[in-house]
Amino acid sequence: GGTVIGSARCQDFRTREGRLRAAQNLAKHGITNLCVIGGDGSLTGADTFRAEWSGLLQELLKTGGITAEEAQRSSHLNIVGMVGSIDNDFCGTDMTIGTDSALHRIMEIVDAITTTAQSHQRTFVLEVMGRHCGYLALITALACGADWVFIPESPPEDDWEEHLCRRLAE
Repeated sequence: GGTVIGSARCQDFRTREGRLRAAQNLAKHGITNLCVIGGDGSLTGADTFRAEWSGLLQELLKTGGITAEEAQRSSHLNIVGMVGSIDNDFCGTDMTIGTDSALHRIMEIVDAITTTAQSHQRTFVLEVMGRHCGYLALITALACGADWVFIPESPPEDDWEEHLCRRLAE
């Protein structure tokens, strides 16, 4: 959602001033419950916000940013964090939000590319998302029967290009 509405990787929230404005907005509107769905940046930001919450309210009260009633009403902030990442690299989760839909989209593309590769007798190389986590690449390779897969957790050997070419020639 953050990517679609433009709030993903919000630079303002990385500063205390940005979090102070967010706290003021929440207190003014009586919002005391947040559900944060995101990856490392979002969840780290939520934890920082939680840790600073009482200090932010005190500062807003002192500077007149909120009233005493608003500060009292917002004295406690409840945050639920849900891992929303395509990487599926969060300890303790079976599958993070976004992983299944990412795999579905990748397999649609693999199906389309496979048809073209077979009809033209070509080899195709497909790069998938995942940054430093090879989960999507590995599961895609298993699901589509790929001949070769590269993942960051197990980098290829130095002569991988020659080995790949020999395998293709067989």
